[in-house]
Amino acid sequence: MTQRFQNLLELMRQQNLDAVAINPGPTFTYLTGMRMHLMERPTVLLITGAGLAGLVLPQLELPKLAGAAIAMDAHPYADNPATWQDAFTAAFKRLGIHRGRVGVEAQRMRFLELGFLQSAASGCEFVDGSAVLEALRLRKEPRELELMQEAAYIAQKALLATLKTVRPGQTEKQIAAELVIALYRAGSDVELPFQPIVSSGENSANPHAVPGERQLREGDLLLFDWGASVDGYCSDITRTFSVGELQPELAHIGAVVRDANAAARAAARSGIPASAVDQAARGLIADAGYGEYFTHRTGHGLGMEAHEAPYIREDNGMTLEPGMVFTIEPGIYLPGRGGVRIEDDVVVGQKEAPSLTDLPREVIPYTQALD
Repeated sequence: MTQRFQNLLELMRQQNLDAVAINPGPTFTYLTGMRMHLMERPTVLLITGAGLAGLVLPQLELPKLAGAAIAMDAHPYADNPATWQDAFTAAFKRLGIHRGRVGVEAQRMRFLELGFLQSAASGCEFVDGSAVLEALRLRKEPRELELMQEAAYIAQKALLATLKTVRPGQTEKQIAAELVIALYRAGSDVELPFQPIVSSGENSANPHAVPGERQLREGDLLLFDWGASVDGYCSDITRTFSVGELQPELAHIGAVVRDANAAARAAARSGIPASAVDQAARGLIADAGYGEYFTHRTGHGLGMEAHEAPYIREDNGMTLEPGMVFTIEPGIYLPGRGGVRIEDDVVVGQKEAPSLTDLPREVIPYTQALD
C-alpha cells in the first residue's frame, strides 16, 4: 500500500494536481484497503500532493478505519445533514487545501459530494483526475493477477455446471438464474462484476441484451457473457454455443469471430498501441464482409472493475505495457437473426499476452462443451 500511495503522489505531480478527492469505489479500496459504498451519506477521501490524507465519513463508519492501510485523519459527522458541511470544511482546513487543482474521478464523483467540496474550498478548481487515477491501477501486481486468474477459473467452472442444466424450452432468465447460483457455488464473491447476459436466437444480436422470457429453441445461437469476482477482482468472459444445428451463415460467423479473437490475441504484446489489437480483429471481420456488424470496440481493461483502462478501440494510441489486463471480445451481430461474441481475458507480456481464460472458442452445440 505504501508503494501504491507513492505512485499516486508521483502521478499527481506529473499532472499538476495539488490534491485528489475520491469517492468509495475501486480506487478508494485500492489505496486504503477499506470497502465502503456510495449511499445517501457522503464519504470522500482527500489526499494532498504532500502525502497527507483525510477522510470525511459518517460516524457510523468509524470502526472501518481500524483496517485502513494508510494513515489518515478522520472527519466524522452525525446523521443531521446540516452538520455535514462542517466536516468537509474541517478536513480541508486540517489538510491545508485552500487553493489549487483537485482531481476527481469523473465517472464516480456525484453532485452531492462535489457541492460540499466546492463550498469547503471555494479557492480550488475541481478537475477531471481520471488520467491519474486510471493510470494508478493500470498495471497489475502479481497478487492481483493471481486473484484474476482465480476469478476466471471460477467463472468457467460455473458455466460448465450451468450447461448441464440447459434444456430447450427454458427461458433466458431461468438459465441466467442457474448461472448466478453456479457462480456462488464455485466460490465467487457475492458482488458479481455484472449481472450475467444470457441471450438466445435473435436476442443474441443485441450485445448488451437483458435475459428475458424468450424460450430456447432448436437452431438458436446461445450467448453467455458472465464473470466472477475474487476479493474484488473480476473476470469477464463470453462464449457462444448452438442449440442443435445452425443455419450455415450463423455457423460461418461463428468461425469468423473465432478467428478474429485468435488474431487479436496473437497481436497483443508489450510495446504496441491498443489500436493495433482492435485492428487485428476488426480487419479480419471486415475482410470477411461483416465489418458493419461488428458494432463495438474489441475490448476493455479489467481489474477491480469490469470496465476500466486500457480500452481496446481503433483510435486508442496508448502503448500496451506488461501487467495490463484487458478483454478481447470481437463479435458479429446480424439483426433479427443472431450474434456471436467470443471474449477472453489476457495479460500483456513482453512477447505475447497469455489468456487467463481457456474454454473452447468454437461455436459448438452446448451439449458438446461438456465432453
